[in-house]
Amino acid sequence: MRYWLMKSEPTDVSVDDLAALPNQTVAWYGIRNYQARNFMRDQMKVGDKVFFYHSSCAEPGIAGIASVSKLAYPDATQFDPKNKYFDPKATPENPRWFNVDVKLAKKTRLISIKELREHPQLAHMRILQRGNRLSITPVDPKEWEFIMGLI
Repeated sequence: MRYWLMKSEPTDVSVDDLAALPNQTVAWYGIRNYQARNFMRDQMKVGDKVFFYHSSCAEPGIAGIASVSKLAYPDATQFDPKNKYFDPKATPENPRWFNVDVKLAKKTRLISIKELREHPQLAHMRILQRGNRLSITPVDPKEWEFIMGLI
């Protein structure tokens, strides 16, 4: 099993939105970064644990815990010309973008990025590194356990 941090803008899909969805499950759509895509396509497995992270908001941070519930499959938004994630180079025969399904395990108190930065045990966490803008990052098992102790 692996551990991940996956960012979502709460104006798009918040942890509360996820809690209200059927089966509390969402396709993690709209990823348009090759490294993040590769994490989903090549490394994520059903059962992997996920920190659901609110980004691009007043107080970014971990807002819930989820798990990968379906292996990578083509992101349908890439084929829809009306969708903001449309990619004219993608075809159903040769998709460029993938998503996994993520299922909510539980909503947590918000653990802000400011709070994460206060702990030296998390100093090497990818989300805390300068210049990191990836929407999906691996989390070290020791970092996962430490953060779970904060929840």
